[in-house]
Formats: sequence, structure tokens, C-alpha cells
Amino acid sequence: MREMMENAKLLIFDLDGTLYEDTDHFDYYCRLMQQRVLESEREAFWATYESMKSGEHPVGIGKVYDIKNDTAVTVEPFSLQVTKVESFTGEEWPAEKVREEYSGELVYDFERFVAIGDGWWLPYATAIHHGLTGQDSWDCYNATKAYMVTNEFTLTKTPGLKNALERLRQDKKIVLMTNSDHDDVGRLLNELGLTGMFHAVHSSSEKPLRTKEKLQEILQEFDVKPEEAVSIGDNFINEIAPALLLGMRAVYIQPNESPHSHENMVVVKTLAQAFE
Repeated sequence: MREMMENAKLLIFDLDGTLYEDTDHFDYYCRLMQQRVLESEREAFWATYESMKSGEHPVGIGKVYDIKNDTAVTVEPFSLQVTKVESFTGEEWPAEKVREEYSGELVYDFERFVAIGDGWWLPYATAIHHGLTGQDSWDCYNATKAYMVTNEFTLTKTPGLKNALERLRQDKKIVLMTNSDHDDVGRLLNELGLTGMFHAVHSSSEKPLRTKEKLQEILQEFDVKPEEAVSIGDNFINEIAPALLLGMRAVYIQPNESPHSHENMVVVKTLAQAFE
């Protein structure tokens, strides 16, 4: 990994789950939505969410949630072909039914097919299954973001991160590419003590829908070849697979055992490990 980082001319970082790794805000987000279902359903609502977090539910990080069919869809991340479909309660679809319903490449659109790439999407899938609307989730998401910049919430700073970024930016371009909006990014970077650290900040990036397009824009912006750039993030669907498909290198932050491997990818448990 040291050779990969040293040879790179451009490093592209994700924000949520990468520059900070706290997860309590996901629970806060889910609690807000739990209060919007009938009181008689709240216990089941939270049980669904907890089973997703623990990996005991068909819907989990790395899967796609199909809102229309209320199913957990397994997608091969490089070909985007559906390989497995399970109902919300865990019954696996027969292969013929899968081929009929999910032929061709699956396109993440956030309207029907939602990529569960990180902890933000588990409460969302729980909420939709239990009858809440997209507007409910949006309202609660914004309330959670507002909570995250109050004195009640603190972010855990990654040890050595600021010094590492200061060192790297001396002879490399470092860029932030995130789905968070401009105002959120500013507040979070200030909280982390990283304001002004990046040569460019791309907010509201619409990952994974536009990841490849945005990565290509950044490569052109800094006149860097794909093999000279590294994408660093905790979301395989959002940041890693699209970068590898473009010929870039990647550092995948995954605290558990990674189901994916690639000759141009290094897996680390934390971002701090990437800088050791």
C-alpha cells in the first residue's frame, strides 16, 4: 500500500465513514423515523434495523434494496448483473424469476433501486418497508445533519489524519468527493479540523449513479491518468468498484472481512491503518 500511495499523483477521498468513522448518528436518524410509525409497530421497526446492522437480515451493506418488490438484491459490482434476490423475510427467489425481473445491468436510481453502501441506508430501507415515505426519510435525514453540528454531537478524529493529509498534499493533489451537500461538508470539515485541506471539494456527487462521471471529471481537472490516482472510501459500490473499472487504484476501508478482492485494491480496517 505504501508504494501505491507514494506513486500516486492524485488521492480522492470520501467523507462520511472515511474521514470520520462514527456510527451513532445512524441510530439517531433511525430513532427519528421510528417515532413516525404507529406506536404498536415501533418495536418491530427497531428490531428490523438491528438485524440489518448485525448482518442477520437479507438487506445489508453491500446489497441493493428494491423498493418496488421489497427485496434484497445481490449485484456483482463490476458487471452490475443481479446474482441473487431475497424477499424481505429471507426467501430466495428461483433463478428463472430473477432473470425475468432483473435482466441486464442494474441501474442505481435512488427511486426503485437503492444501493445500501453505508450505514445511512439501513434506516432508510427499514423506514420504507414499514410504510414511511421518502419525504419522511428526507426530513429525518436533515434533522440528523442538523444534530451533527450541535454541541451534543462530537466527531471522533482519526489519529494522525491531519498530519498525514498535510504531508501528502505537499507533492500530490488531494480531493474530497462526497454525497453530502456543500453546507454539510463545510461544517463537518470544520469539526474535523480539515478546513482548507483539500485542493478541490466535490459535494452532492450523486454516488453511485454518477461516480464514474465525477471521477473522470476530476482526472481531467488535474490532468492525471487513471493509474496515477487512488480512490479512498468505505463504500465499495460508491467509491471503489467504479474507480477500479476506470483503471484507478483503490483503498477500501472495511472493518470486517471484505467479500471483494482486486489486484489494484488494498483493504484496510481503518483510515489510520492506511497511513501507518
